[in-house]
Amino acid sequence: MYSRRFGHLIGADNAEQVLEWCHDLHIKAVTLYVLSTENLQRPPDELKELYDVVERKLKELLNDERIHRYKIKVKALGRRELLPDSIKDLLQNLESTTQDYQGHFLSIAIAYGGRTEILDGVREIAQKVKIGKLNPDEITQKTVESHLYTAHLPNPEPELIIRTSGEERLSGFLLWQAAYSELVFTDVYWPDFRKIDLMRAIRTYQRRNRRFGV
Repeated sequence: MYSRRFGHLIGADNAEQVLEWCHDLHIKAVTLYVLSTENLQRPPDELKELYDVVERKLKELLNDERIHRYKIKVKALGRRELLPDSIKDLLQNLESTTQDYQGHFLSIAIAYGGRTEILDGVREIAQKVKIGKLNPDEITQKTVESHLYTAHLPNPEPELIIRTSGEERLSGFLLWQAAYSELVFTDVYWPDFRKIDLMRAIRTYQRRNRRFGV
């Protein structure tokens, strides 16, 4: 059993391994759910531990030559204004440094909530309607998708979502985008997630018949 802080550290280090495995498997886009809006309500001491780990890993990522070698576009998804200035600055530096890359896409869901994302998108659309830039009758699903945090991705809808730790729920993860995603649940905790677990999840996905509601 991990201590809370050690679990955060091992989990963060394991994320780096998972990203390398995804690259080896030619998976072009990955979204990591790092910190939810609900997580921000945790006790201050635990939140500080989480922020310390996040800041350390973002600094490492900013100085990792692989983001340039693999042409990885890094984007934060969430309400970054709720985060400490040091983390906001690191995210901004990562985004500006990789803004022209299109080889791979790494999305970091941080201070993120699926309902919050939809709410923010609806507010932007409502503001455009208010000032006359958008006719309500012209609003479509594509309009909504273009105002979500994932609008920059070539394919915002994940094909596969892996949920670790034995939980069988999305916990607010990409609620709009996940409408037809394949879900794989595993009892393995994130710090213990191995390449074989990733391969098993992919094999499960490959055996499924994606019908997209048809």
